Amino acid sequence: MTIAFRHSSARQAPRPSTRASALKSALVSPDLTFLMEAHNGLSARIVEEAGFRGVWASGLSISAALGVRDNNEASWTQVLEVLEFMADATTIPILVDGDTGYGNFNNVRRLVRKLCDRGIAGVCIEDKLFPKTNSFVGDGQPLADMDEFCGKIKAGKDSQTDPDFCLVARIEALISGWGLDEALRRAEAYHQAGADAILIHSKKSSADEILAFCQEWANRCPVVIVPTMYYATPTERYRAAGISCVIWANHNVRAAISAMREVSRKIATSETLVGVEGTIASVKDVFALQGNSELVEAERRYLPQPGIDTQAIVLAASRGAALGELTADRPKCMIDVRGQPLLRQLTTTLKDSGIRRIGVVVGYRKESVDLPSIETVPNQAYATTGECASLVCAEDRLDGPCLVTYGDILFRRYILDRLLEADGDIVVVADALWRERRRTGPGLVHDHVECSRPFSPGYLDEDTVDLVRVGPDLPDRDIAGEWVGLVRLSARGAERVREELAAMRRDGSLDRANMPDLLNRLVAGGHQVRVQYITGHWLDVDDSFDLAKARNFL
Repeated sequence: MTIAFRHSSARQAPRPSTRASALKSALVSPDLTFLMEAHNGLSARIVEEAGFRGVWASGLSISAALGVRDNNEASWTQVLEVLEFMADATTIPILVDGDTGYGNFNNVRRLVRKLCDRGIAGVCIEDKLFPKTNSFVGDGQPLADMDEFCGKIKAGKDSQTDPDFCLVARIEALISGWGLDEALRRAEAYHQAGADAILIHSKKSSADEILAFCQEWANRCPVVIVPTMYYATPTERYRAAGISCVIWANHNVRAAISAMREVSRKIATSETLVGVEGTIASVKDVFALQGNSELVEAERRYLPQPGIDTQAIVLAASRGAALGELTADRPKCMIDVRGQPLLRQLTTTLKDSGIRRIGVVVGYRKESVDLPSIETVPNQAYATTGECASLVCAEDRLDGPCLVTYGDILFRRYILDRLLEADGDIVVVADALWRERRRTGPGLVHDHVECSRPFSPGYLDEDTVDLVRVGPDLPDRDIAGEWVGLVRLSARGAERVREELAAMRRDGSLDRANMPDLLNRLVAGGHQVRVQYITGHWLDVDDSFDLAKARNFL
């Protein structure tokens, strides 16, 4: 008998080209290999992160994670779906606990093909009857017919599409009380049938019968063990016995159960998170394991970044008197909405769409506008001037693609993304569902728009819409929507706006003019102002009623 395959060559072995070849190399390596149990994508990634060379996809653990017994209650296709997530989450080989092969030789053939399709490195099948019962439940479980099981091994090896796919034959003779001679007889038969390795199992607290098997077997092919019951045996004894691979079979799922029980008990008892938050993994850790950073990088590479060259001017100089005492010590843009200032909620949306350069025109209580990553521009005459005077304060920013927005509005990101991609040098956003949000009251002003054509709900409707006029006093018959407070300017559009602001300064209309006045002057001067319709998904915060809606909106 030879053990030559356990000795390494003097030359460095070539790097395995597939995960299956990596597993096969580990099995025949002179070094002892360890596989760690995992039961889903997250635990598999943790196993790889810990430095293991491979994953043991435990049938017991996957069943437990699915909330069912380890009695083939989870179908092989359900297990296969879990394995697909595990393979996607890792780069190291996965050896699957394939129970009895989920049926006869034909089921094994199909199983092996599907595992190869998903990049699984190998499968371990056990010589018991289908449906299986966990080896540690009961005594003396019946074994499969040896010749029939050899047929399963041959069928699996004949069906693999990866030449290095490993099939490990698990022998239950010791657990079922058939003794060492029967275990050796079956091991030889399974080896001759083509098994890449033999897993010899035991549920005794001592490793004596496992080591006795290894001595008699003399490394005719690699031996895999699962020391769940005889865990106190020193690992060096496995190395001395020439064992190829040790599987730590169910410890991650058991650790998870213990941890989840303890955390759930503490929270249920204390009705607070104070006692547990510092003892568990952070949400940041979860994001890291999920690969969020890779997705961010991929988005930069593959998704269009419409706002990357656009800067924003936020008009936020007013107090917002309709909010009463809420704005006694801060401007409207800094009132709290779900734990964050309204302006922070707005600038987060801008940044999410790629707009990084944000200038905020401030006035009332300007010292309280102290958010990071923005630049403030003061309008010293905010109390006696209108929105166009505030825009002039940031006129130096009208030197390229630019977004002008009111500082008291919230909107879904898709609205901004669509606006940034829209054609036209000057484009405004109008809500076609203006009737649904119409509300009257002291200080409430709605700037409605008349357009070249009304909103059409057809999803293939791509005809352009032009602004005719905008203002608070349009008759209902002419209203096509409500202006949201968003304007996108191309470089050419920004130039047109600068020219119009200069003209307003010359004719003395600038100080009292608001944005609708500027838009109407642009239209009257022959400049095309495009309209992009939306259907809700935005709001402006004028009073306490709007503030309550804003909290629900977020």
